[in-house]
Amino acid sequence: MPKAKTQSALIGGSADDIEAAFYEALQNGDLEKLMACWADEDDVVCVHPGGPRAVGPGAIRAVFDAMFSNGSIRARPHHVRRVEALASAMHSVVELIDVLTENGPAQAYVLATNVYHRTSQGWRMVAHHASPGTATEAQDFNDVPQVFH
Repeated sequence: MPKAKTQSALIGGSADDIEAAFYEALQNGDLEKLMACWADEDDVVCVHPGGPRAVGPGAIRAVFDAMFSNGSIRARPHHVRRVEALASAMHSVVELIDVLTENGPAQAYVLATNVYHRTSQGWRMVAHHASPGTATEAQDFNDVPQVFH
């Protein structure tokens, strides 16, 4: 299996490019492309709603491999807030997920935090932490008053 650094040319050059590749790999159930988005570091971390903390590329691969055994994951960014610096970026993402319920197809929200670092291989994901959300929670809550006096 090729390491992520040999696939860097396929993914692109910004944190946004890596994020787009990550969600595309989720939707296509492509484990190799998904893992190419991750930094090759022992301390990368991934937490899914209700799941344990997976630490390291091997553990993260195993979690996504198990998830993909049930099919692809129809997750897509619905709304993204970004904080970026020279060598790191943090994206707060409201994900919209297509799920199959007892009553048929439905959509659910997941609140995710994706962290990226610029590595020698280019931008790579170092953390993905996702929590279940609701349509109400998917709305932004700001400290800024909505009415000016």
